[in-house]
Amino acid sequence: MSFETDWESTPPDSDRGPLLGRLRLRSLVNLRWLAVLGQSVAILIVFFGFGFDLPILFCAAFIMASAGLNVGLHLTRPLQRFATDREAFWQLAYDAVQLIGLVTLTGGWSNPFLILLVAPITVGFAALPPRWSAALVAIAMAGGGLMAYDAFPLPWNEGDRPSLPDLYLAGMATAMIITIAFTAAYAWRIGQEAQRMGAALTATQGILAREQRLSALGALSAAAAHELGTPLATIQLTAKELARGATDPVVKEDAELLVSQAERCRDILKRLSEQRNASDAMHDRVALNDALEEISAPLRGLGTAIVIKLRPPQDGAETPVLIRQQEILYGVGNLIENAVEFADARVNVTGWWDETRIGVIIEDDGPGFSPDILSKIGEPYISSRKRGEPGGGLGLGVFIAITLNERLGGHVHVSNESALDGARVTVTWPRSRVEVAGNAV
Repeated sequence: MSFETDWESTPPDSDRGPLLGRLRLRSLVNLRWLAVLGQSVAILIVFFGFGFDLPILFCAAFIMASAGLNVGLHLTRPLQRFATDREAFWQLAYDAVQLIGLVTLTGGWSNPFLILLVAPITVGFAALPPRWSAALVAIAMAGGGLMAYDAFPLPWNEGDRPSLPDLYLAGMATAMIITIAFTAAYAWRIGQEAQRMGAALTATQGILAREQRLSALGALSAAAAHELGTPLATIQLTAKELARGATDPVVKEDAELLVSQAERCRDILKRLSEQRNASDAMHDRVALNDALEEISAPLRGLGTAIVIKLRPPQDGAETPVLIRQQEILYGVGNLIENAVEFADARVNVTGWWDETRIGVIIEDDGPGFSPDILSKIGEPYISSRKRGEPGGGLGLGVFIAITLNERLGGHVHVSNESALDGARVTVTWPRSRVEVAGNAV
């Protein structure tokens, strides 16, 4: 049994956006329709409702340009597909420029609707690679500079049009820049974590799927033995009739050979079926100490001593019998493997149980978890080893172990409070989720 994962050698694509999936064209188009509606309502209320003077024809031209772009995309592109990075960038860049144009026509930095410029920038940071996102910020900053240089006055009553001081406008500009920077950084961080989590979960599901396929081979062999039994019996019966009625010695010899080989095939299938039935009962249940021995077996002989102990409750109850589940084997296996890699000479694996829980404690005499790693345990792609170094991976092992054990309702706690002065990992499960029915203390 091996606990290594092929996925650990494949890092996330550094040139892709932080999200696992790109933006769909439909999402961009729908967001733009929403902007067209909001902009239209705002312009109509300001012009007709408040009676404020503004260049309504120019504003309408900007809004109609967005509507025309959407109609063109509806007619020329399949909206259900994902947009490429370049397509998404140019559409978000257009949205930013269109909004800058509208705001320039209606007050520039003094227009409170300028805050809406944060929307396309945030979407860009959440869904595009860094170079495209930086280009969006550059466009927004360039537009902001143009607005500060020359913009139409804020729509207002002609007699008492407000005159905002330059210091206030400078404060608005500063607040806008800070808002864009903060929301963009937040969106990028959340998107990056989503990508890491999704990729790591995909790796975990791949491991379980592979193990399920291997398990299915045993069921397939039993089914094959059952299905092939009938045609082999027919072949054997026919060959016996041929042998009985044959007068030619050569034909008789060939028929007897067919009988013997068919009998041999039936014996092989019978053994396969019997072995499968016998192994099912053994395979589906395993004592806690046997499970720990099985998990540790591939890791012995690597220069680190693995000592397995049981710590039964004070009432001396029998060792619990577990349901054989890949979540336990791979989950605990990854944790033991991690301890072996970092231990100096020894790893202790202790099994324990009480009335409601079953647990495993893994301790090593290595350097323990560094403070920065300890605070991030549970996140994917967290490792103190650099890629390319011997034993260096992407930090998926502990994440996979935690994820697999949590699928069984378990909990994983890590610390540096080891009796061996190294790292300590404690895994606990509810007995009802991992123990064979009828074996409770």
